[in-house]
Amino acid sequence: MKFSIQLSADYPDKDYGGNRVYGDMLAQATLADRLNFDSVTITEHHFMNCLMMPAPLQFAVKIAAHTDQLDILTAISILPIRDMRIFAGEVVLADIFTEGRLVLGVGRGNFRYELERLGIPMDETRARFDEALEVLQALLTREEVSWDGDYYKFDPLTIMPRPLNPGGPPMMMAAVNPEAIYHCARQGYHVQTTPLAGSKSFLQEQVDAFNRGKDEAGETGADLTLTLLRVGFMCHSEMEKRERMQMAHAFLGRFDNVHEGAGIVDNGMVRALPRRQPIDQMAKNVLIGMKQEMIDKLSLFDEMGIDRIILNVNFGCDPHETLDSIQYFAEEVMPHFSDNKDGNTRRIVA
Repeated sequence: MKFSIQLSADYPDKDYGGNRVYGDMLAQATLADRLNFDSVTITEHHFMNCLMMPAPLQFAVKIAAHTDQLDILTAISILPIRDMRIFAGEVVLADIFTEGRLVLGVGRGNFRYELERLGIPMDETRARFDEALEVLQALLTREEVSWDGDYYKFDPLTIMPRPLNPGGPPMMMAAVNPEAIYHCARQGYHVQTTPLAGSKSFLQEQVDAFNRGKDEAGETGADLTLTLLRVGFMCHSEMEKRERMQMAHAFLGRFDNVHEGAGIVDNGMVRALPRRQPIDQMAKNVLIGMKQEMIDKLSLFDEMGIDRIILNVNFGCDPHETLDSIQYFAEEVMPHFSDNKDGNTRRIVA
């Protein structure tokens, strides 16, 4: 099982400054690179300080310039808000500038607050995403592509420069519903999922759906990976664990607000709303704890067949303490899940 750090750029205090926020994220990426993490993961969100990342491909290029071996995952780039004729060229350049380390995670977006402010009704996001994905794949695969669909109509064109590899970089789909996961894997896509408050049985349904789709994909499915996102933090004591749980609960209160709640945002700052999920239930779904507890929880995911865990360590903690947590996790937990003795990680392949 592999591990990734989510560079989610939490920004609870405007006075801290965006330059410092992204400097902290870059420090996490370079540390993760030195510690043999498989990858780092970049979110995308607009008009808010929660998971603040308006330009994921730009940040991917910046990270690549400061690291040597990490894969750089977008998780996810929101397709319905973009024109694929422009985005396809940006993807090709990002793939070139990251020297082939880009993994393009895409999805339809799930924050009503930002989508509707970009003129995209939530009830249209599925149809818009499906067509956008078809257009993107065509542009990355063929020359002189023309289109006559519901959302795209254009005469023949060829994006330049051409992709490093036909079809562009490896692609990963964000999906939660088991049936959606099955269809993504069956079509030959890596999958990232986030069962935010689901049970172990629901996660098993997701894993089974992925494996079914992967098997039916034949040779195309041989190297597909299933990635799970979790809030996570390594702690040195029970007292620290309790503090981190409280911070995670407050962070998820902000997340809930824009994810499925009222979307109350004050001058870009997402308001933390009371959570329906009690903190003791949340504790079962996050990876916050000390060494043995982390190993035990992760072992269950490993046994279920999860290929990669993305750890969101950015939920309001001190930047230096966050770097300490990343290093502690790499030194004390990751060796229990290495594929080989030198701790090297395998790369996602197209």
